[in-house]
Amino acid sequence: MKCSLEWNLFHLRSATLEARLSSLVRLVCQGCLKILRALVCVRGATDSKATAIMEVGGGVDAHRVHLKGREGHVKGDILIDLTVGSMVHHLFAACDFFKHIIVLKMRDRCIMEMKRWVDSRTGAFDWNHATQLHVDSVGKSDQLLDKEGKVRSALQHVVKCNLEKEDMMDPIVLPPADCVISGWLLDYICKNQDDYMRYLRKFSSLLKPGGRIILLSCLENTYFKFGKDKFHTFSFDADFARKALVAEGFIIDRCEVKKRTAVSDLTDYKGMLFIAAHKDK
Repeated sequence: MKCSLEWNLFHLRSATLEARLSSLVRLVCQGCLKILRALVCVRGATDSKATAIMEVGGGVDAHRVHLKGREGHVKGDILIDLTVGSMVHHLFAACDFFKHIIVLKMRDRCIMEMKRWVDSRTGAFDWNHATQLHVDSVGKSDQLLDKEGKVRSALQHVVKCNLEKEDMMDPIVLPPADCVISGWLLDYICKNQDDYMRYLRKFSSLLKPGGRIILLSCLENTYFKFGKDKFHTFSFDADFARKALVAEGFIIDRCEVKKRTAVSDLTDYKGMLFIAAHKDK
């Protein structure tokens, strides 16, 4: 009974999970912007809550996306993004290699936040710091404004999905994608390995034959905190993620793990995972 009650409470709380994650990103980035910029410039910065957030949401994984695109492995017409909250920093790299970006969200609040940024509306979150990280990492610091404009131009659709439906896009029909990128979503919506496989299968169904998938995740993470609330996350390692992709008919192209350097009580992840794979024809 206790276990059942705990999971019921978790499901009630998870109904607002994506919106809370979006608020967390906004809060941290607004309140710690100057600190985060300083930390990025200081090699071997001291551990802190700010560095923990930067490790998860900074330019490291966006830079990996850029490298994969530059190598010619990840490019095409259509990219579908399934990333937690209303984060856009990873798309600064992706827009260099895809003509059209379709963003899928489960929550109306996240859709509203994304559209507010795309349309440059009053109150939209300022992602300038993330843009700066990207253009600096690829040696094009003079293209800051051009980069944001390019993302907004490519990001043509922000659409609601329902991962609990058999067809997660019903009644909308999307064109098959050249690539699906998912950042941290599987970490937070799954409660076990079966869930991970089920949702991964749905992500795979969005791809054309031979299409590619990029997963960004926190490894061996069991929780994260938002204020006084503590949220469950699905804990898994890189080996499980690789085997899950292979089981769904993917061939691994690249798998990198970046060990955690920050110490923080906000979350207990052990490292960051970047994994790219293509669908076996």
